[in-house]
Amino acid sequence: MSAADGNSPALALSARVRTGELSARRAAEEALQAIAASDPLLHCFNAVMADAALAAADAVDRRVAAGEDPGPLAGVPVALKDNLCTRGVPTTCSSRILEGWRPPYDATVVSRIAAAGGIAVGKTNLDEFAMGSSTENSAFGPTRNPWDLDRVPGGSSGGSAAAVAAGLVPLALGSDTGGSIRQPAALCGVVGVKPTYGLVSRYGLVAFASSLDQIGPFATNVGDAALLLEAIAGHDPADSTSIPLDPPRLVASLDHGVEGLRVGVIADFLTDASPSCADAVRRAAEALESAGASIGEVAIPELLHGLSAYYLIAPAEASSNLARYDGVRYGLRVDGPDVEAMNARTRAAGFGAEVKRRIMLGTYVLSAGYYEAYYGQAQRVRTVIVRAFATAYERFDVLLAPTSPSVAFHLGDKTGDPLQMYLSDLFTIPSNLAGHPAMSVPFALGEEAMPVGVQVLAPALAEETMFRTAAVLEAAADERARGPVRPAAPSGARG
Repeated sequence: MSAADGNSPALALSARVRTGELSARRAAEEALQAIAASDPLLHCFNAVMADAALAAADAVDRRVAAGEDPGPLAGVPVALKDNLCTRGVPTTCSSRILEGWRPPYDATVVSRIAAAGGIAVGKTNLDEFAMGSSTENSAFGPTRNPWDLDRVPGGSSGGSAAAVAAGLVPLALGSDTGGSIRQPAALCGVVGVKPTYGLVSRYGLVAFASSLDQIGPFATNVGDAALLLEAIAGHDPADSTSIPLDPPRLVASLDHGVEGLRVGVIADFLTDASPSCADAVRRAAEALESAGASIGEVAIPELLHGLSAYYLIAPAEASSNLARYDGVRYGLRVDGPDVEAMNARTRAAGFGAEVKRRIMLGTYVLSAGYYEAYYGQAQRVRTVIVRAFATAYERFDVLLAPTSPSVAFHLGDKTGDPLQMYLSDLFTIPSNLAGHPAMSVPFALGEEAMPVGVQVLAPALAEETMFRTAAVLEAAADERARGPVRPAAPSGARG
């Protein structure tokens, strides 16, 4: 695979803009036209930044005309998840409680995309405050999967995943707290990457669970995902958890192959995956073996406890982070006879059911008398998972697993059963708990011809090895499993 070939639309588009063959304005106009045509069906976007996008594109064209290089993302349209602060643009987290709030600053990743010549075209829909696995928890309504409008795109970054899958934009950003980039990437047939915790600045990301949250890219292919990650990664003094390292060199190493690489298949996950998801992992392992890697199975039963630990740690951190939405400082305010009543009424009206559920759970596990039994114990389980990964990585360079237990499910199928919804993240959560990188690569078609993603997991800061592995998988994958796709009409049987 060549990272610069025609299968990488963002790389190709940037090259054309930098040489003057294509204007950045024209690229932005085409993206805006695609959004206008398809988003009424899909609802990927909460806001479209048409005027700002065209102004930014014109600035790129002026730099090209002056003989300057606008950067590696020159003229490439990029969608931003609507929990990334964007100066002067409503940033809602798909919640009523942030109604009318316009940040006075840009998130670091937003600034870095602009500095690299990228064109932000809009803010994408998500599960409210990134709490969900289907993008059905948005205060503005669900996003639909472009492969089948009766199905979910996954979540919480469903708007970003669907926008890339439908070809509305070549690149998008999401956030991943327990799988919120990788799971929708798998369900929508695109590449989704959760980097090492601290590799990408969280400054300007509206916090859900601060020890777990990480920003990462969506793309239709591995090369474009590498391009975007290079642009947004690197140390940021504004984020105290930012790792003081330069951005990784990923695009240049994509062709290096996997000769001699040791790949472990996580056996514990295969039994909990649908037949097509499990089979995709096995065939992915065979492809890597054919390319020169050595393959083995690895049992890491500790990872199966990740879901329980996550749903104590993440709600606890959310309870603390969301305490700031009190009707005084941000967004919505519902008046009452006193401050306490105003605060309670604002939060009751502003937060959706899933957010309330997690705030209450998090407050409970942090309360006196229960802290050690629940939150403290969950943190100990987290340590056990970190050590189990360390043991596995003594034998293997990367690990393979399903990304999701199933293909995309129908809208409404799991909204009445939170536990079934939470199980959607069973295979993705452990990497967040450990702070390790992981990515989903579209690999096959599964049940009812829906896309199936294979997950590549790696130790901290091993993105280069992870991307090399992903590039080989992409070359061996079923081309039909990868977006962009034209939105398929809903059957009308469900909605």
